[in-house]
Amino acid sequence: MTDKTIHKTIIIGSGPAGLTAAIYAARANLSPIVFEGNQPGGQLTITTDVENYPGFPDGVLGPDMMDLFRKQAQKFGAECFYKHVSKVDFSSSPFKVYVQDEEYLAESVIISTGASARMLGLAAEKELIGYGVSTCATCDGYFFKEKEIVVIGGGDSAMEEASFLTKFASKVTLIHRREEFRASKIMIDRVLDNPKIEIIKNAVVTDILGSQKDGVSSILLKDTIDGKERNFDCDGVFYGIGHKPNTNQFKGIINLDDQGYIITNPGSTLTNVAGVFACGDVQDSHYRQAITAAGSGCMAAIDAEKYLEDL
Repeated sequence: MTDKTIHKTIIIGSGPAGLTAAIYAARANLSPIVFEGNQPGGQLTITTDVENYPGFPDGVLGPDMMDLFRKQAQKFGAECFYKHVSKVDFSSSPFKVYVQDEEYLAESVIISTGASARMLGLAAEKELIGYGVSTCATCDGYFFKEKEIVVIGGGDSAMEEASFLTKFASKVTLIHRREEFRASKIMIDRVLDNPKIEIIKNAVVTDILGSQKDGVSSILLKDTIDGKERNFDCDGVFYGIGHKPNTNQFKGIINLDDQGYIITNPGSTLTNVAGVFACGDVQDSHYRQAITAAGSGCMAAIDAEKYLEDL
């Protein structure tokens, strides 16, 4: 099935970046359609309290905030569909965007598919994410004042998360599956010099214990050398094993960096394909915050509007 309408703008993804782009694009009379993907609302839909987004002095639930973003976009004429884009063809204009066997045409495309935090694949993760399990120290560290928490990982991300969390936690335990760290020496030294951080090497987390009502109570640790397991008490678990940008359908079409993030021109959301723009975590491996994603979504809509005006 082909939708023969040539849309001015198609937005792929629906987190803070995509829905902000939809608000601005709709107000510019671009009549955007938004394909929200497999996780409508993005990573914030698996976040409980959001306390660092301006305008919400009492905090707001992540899913509730994304509902407000969506309603605001729809108010100005954006159309949102709970559909996942399976492939794209940017070789000629109008661009082709596919949802399985459905084909959609667009004069411009904004990519805001985000990035997914790498996790261990434990069953408890899905139940406890937002209830003591977190993938963002900047977002959630505040909720663990005077708590004992663990950080999983051995690279720079894990070291940075552990160091940051000592501002709030009474104790941070860094758990690494190997003997040697992958992190840079300066990051390792900062962790080793911090009296609030303890390190457990050659160990993996095999389970997280707790409930949504009471939060995390402990983790199950397995020694990678002798195979022995033990229970380790803690109040929270933070992942520092990196993020994976959601860019599989754009490989070979849009320029990506070594980590798979979309490369955009400095100070803009322009990609290597004229008329295709990228915003949010899919092109930001550094900040990864809701507000920075929203800001780049605004930029993408303005960039798209300018591009369409110049056609």
